[in-house]
Amino acid sequence: MDGHRFAASRLLPPPGLPRAIAYQSAMVAVGSGTFLTGSIVFFTEVLGLSAWQIGVGFSIAGLAGVLTSLPLGALADRIGGQRSWALGALGSALTFAAYPLVRSFVGFVVLMVVAAATDSFANAGRTIYTADAMPAEDRVRTMAYARSYLNAGFTLGTGLGAVALAFDSPAALVAMVLLNSALSLLNAALVTRLPAAPVVRHDRTTTTSRWAVLKDLPYVTTAVLLAVMMFHAVILVEILPLWAITHTDAPKPLLGAMLALNTVLVITLQVPAARGADSLPGAARLIRRGALVTAIACPVAALAGRTGGWWTVVVLLGVVVLVTTTELWFSAALWFFQTNVPPAASRGVYLGTAQTVSSTADVFAPVGLTLLAIQTGGWGWWVVAAIFVGCALAAGPAVRWVARTPRIGDAAAPPGPSTPDPEPVVRPTSA
Repeated sequence: MDGHRFAASRLLPPPGLPRAIAYQSAMVAVGSGTFLTGSIVFFTEVLGLSAWQIGVGFSIAGLAGVLTSLPLGALADRIGGQRSWALGALGSALTFAAYPLVRSFVGFVVLMVVAAATDSFANAGRTIYTADAMPAEDRVRTMAYARSYLNAGFTLGTGLGAVALAFDSPAALVAMVLLNSALSLLNAALVTRLPAAPVVRHDRTTTTSRWAVLKDLPYVTTAVLLAVMMFHAVILVEILPLWAITHTDAPKPLLGAMLALNTVLVITLQVPAARGADSLPGAARLIRRGALVTAIACPVAALAGRTGGWWTVVVLLGVVVLVTTTELWFSAALWFFQTNVPPAASRGVYLGTAQTVSSTADVFAPVGLTLLAIQTGGWGWWVVAAIFVGCALAAGPAVRWVARTPRIGDAAAPPGPSTPDPEPVVRPTSA
């Protein structure tokens, strides 16, 4: 009994703001998990869209994400993280509430673009608020708890989505969408009731200076490295299942077990995996380890194309464990990079820049990795492995470059290996 209590206590976030953020993450994930489980069915059967129209809508929304990330980050800097988070959640609630009213392809595309923008705005605000409200040494751990609870909520949401699909009726599909809208609205209300973070004083700068972040070559270079590292997520969610279906004898139900294994590992191990991501050298070390683990996973995945029976199942589940390990370490390093590297008054702009780079990479990653890993019949897995080995080799030099270079608009010294995040200039605010 005591062992169970100890295990439960390790999964419970510290009281106060970390616990509130974790619980909110779970709540929002219930809605998003419900919607994503049945979204394609909703789009086809309720809105009457074709597969081609849905694909085009997603592509346009992705392009909109590339174009709007930096401006929305600048806006989040201007109005503050908490307000941006709340407005983004409110916009998301209104967008999902409008989905059942769509009567045309154009209306669908408009809502997809708005949904992408509001989600980006909310995420930027959430990161900025967490960085402003939490001490530097607690930021990564707080975000690790939030991600564990997000996965737990998403799992519950997928179950609710499956129930909605089981009813096989338009009313159940609409209810599924409206549930997501209602939870987003509740999230917006709860965000406004969180403790007010210190408000960072922004100097009056021109629009041109906001784009000056692109001249921060060490940061942009490292953002490109992190964007390439994000290919591990595409491998886990898209490429590995496609490889399993087309080039191995794995039974199709194994795909569900692979996703479930990933979810369980993230829920239980994300917090302990975040240890060490409390400095730039620590973050570089986690990036390097994560890159090498996925580099190992790629030839192991290729091996699954040559095995049979239970050996195929064991090999594919092993690949999931390896890539999930990368996910755990990389996420922790990314959170440090997001919250502790940018200047306090310009976190939104820096986050927007990194998101623009990441979104651009997302456009090419699925096609490129499919051509390499799937269309080659298997030898391309070694090329993908070489890409991750390159990331491992580049991690240390890139992060050291960031450490010894001042950020754009930051009068403080560059964040060296043991330099804590500088305290923002604050003024009193009302609750």
